[in-house]
Amino acid sequence: MANRRRVLLKLSGESFGGGALGVNPDVVAQIAREIAEAATEVEIAVVVGGGNFFRGAELSQRGMDRRRADYMGMLGTVMNALALQDFLEQAGAQVRVQSAISMTQVAEPYIPLRAVRHLEKGRVVVFGAGAGLPYFSTDTVAAQRALEILADEVLVAKNGVDGVYSSDPKTNPDAQKFDRLSYQEALVKGLKVVDSTAFSLCMDNNMPMLVFGMEPAGNVTRALLGERIGTLVS
Repeated sequence: MANRRRVLLKLSGESFGGGALGVNPDVVAQIAREIAEAATEVEIAVVVGGGNFFRGAELSQRGMDRRRADYMGMLGTVMNALALQDFLEQAGAQVRVQSAISMTQVAEPYIPLRAVRHLEKGRVVVFGAGAGLPYFSTDTVAAQRALEILADEVLVAKNGVDGVYSSDPKTNPDAQKFDRLSYQEALVKGLKVVDSTAFSLCMDNNMPMLVFGMEPAGNVTRALLGERIGTLVS
């Protein structure tokens, strides 16, 4: 088991809902199969978003206390983490969920060394409840967790876009896709790869980031196994 590739995969909450509210079982089952396929060869940790249930920032714009809205969002990520655990187990993977908010009935507490031990034993570790703190996006948590478990790379799975472009490809047909980018270039060009805090964490600690699209089917497995799809930011 020595020196296997170790990665952290960031999945958005939107991907769980297939664009709708809640969890779409068919979509999550497909994602789980793709992760399970790679889990036999790669050590995989996953950070899930909660946008299919709640978005703290959006709720706070409607007058809700930002801190409380963020905690609601974190609880949404735990629901996604449990759904992913179930479908991963159905696909034959061994899984542990760790939550940054204490919920001992459904998940282990977030303990970095224990997470690493699970990975070394070939288990997929799913991190729920974000950072357990308001004002932190799950993008930032993905960067932080990747650094703390000594991952080789952060993989950011995107919906509806297959990498980093010079501008929004949905609105600008002339937008150019980058195969490789330095963090410095991305900052200077003002490219919205992930949120700025996550970006800074990866840049300051030399953590490479692969931004790729979840379509077509099989892309998640390819990215996990180290195939160069999407855009590499380093």
